[in-house]
Amino acid sequence: MTTLPTILRLGTRGSLLARTQSQLVADTLKPFLPPGHSIELVTITTSGDKQQDKPLQDSGGKGLFVKELDESILAGHVDFTVHSAKDVPAERHESLIIAATPKREDPRDLWIGKDGITIENLPQGAPVGTASLRRQAQLLARRPDLHILPLRGNIDTRLRKVAEGRDGIFGTFLAAAGLKRTGLVPAHAVFLETDKFIPAAGQGTLAIEARRLDPALIALLQNIHDPVTAACLHFERQIVAALAGNCLAPIGVCAQPRATDPGWIVRAIVASPDGTKVARATLMSQKPGTATLEELQPILLQTLLNRGAKEILSQLPPGNSHP
Repeated sequence: MTTLPTILRLGTRGSLLARTQSQLVADTLKPFLPPGHSIELVTITTSGDKQQDKPLQDSGGKGLFVKELDESILAGHVDFTVHSAKDVPAERHESLIIAATPKREDPRDLWIGKDGITIENLPQGAPVGTASLRRQAQLLARRPDLHILPLRGNIDTRLRKVAEGRDGIFGTFLAAAGLKRTGLVPAHAVFLETDKFIPAAGQGTLAIEARRLDPALIALLQNIHDPVTAACLHFERQIVAALAGNCLAPIGVCAQPRATDPGWIVRAIVASPDGTKVARATLMSQKPGTATLEELQPILLQTLLNRGAKEILSQLPPGNSHP
């Protein structure tokens, strides 16, 4: 594509969150469109939307949420797509590129307890619903007595299941970003700070994907690109890739600019699914001599390895420990 089509087709999943995020991107891009141009949302049903009766690690991984979107953009049925970056596998088709990452929303996880119950106040052995090994591992590291039940579905579905106490579930975790974007943050939600509960790589970040050979569209998307968010996403994805873990492995990593001083703070965790083995690391850079994210990467990795990350990952089933 050397010139922009009059109607740009934006491929999106049909869930409330996916459509909200795609509409957000469309609205943000609108002021930068040439006169007479518009953006049309095209809904695409993915394998991940169809297969919600078993854990992701048993049904093909989070790549199920992007497979059909990839096929649509490669076939020319849509011009670009919007993903939650944490759902995008590390290995991408050579013809596709993450062309832009808008400014990151809150990367934290939220705890949603039935009737406002907190993690600390859960009864002994209480059932908690989650399909994330990362969340499961960090929860069980704090409360090894709890019982984990698989819980999948769109955010509104999961919120309803918790409110109804489906299968006796006392609570679950959701990404703060998704609930903020959709306006569904419950009044009793507990924000889990990243120094205590480390989020998934890319959590809170939108990845806008386009065909590598569409320079006009890529140039348009650069208008809403945030370099700091892109740097954090690249760092986080590189850490996961270097650990030979996929987006389903119990790996959390988060890079953030320091709130009050120049520099970065990076955190990562590798844990066994039962939470009994944990390798955790936190690094900060600050002036004078502020390190770049690239310089912090090998230090963070080596610290994790020194604390047992390789051994933890080597004991995971192959489908959960490799891309």
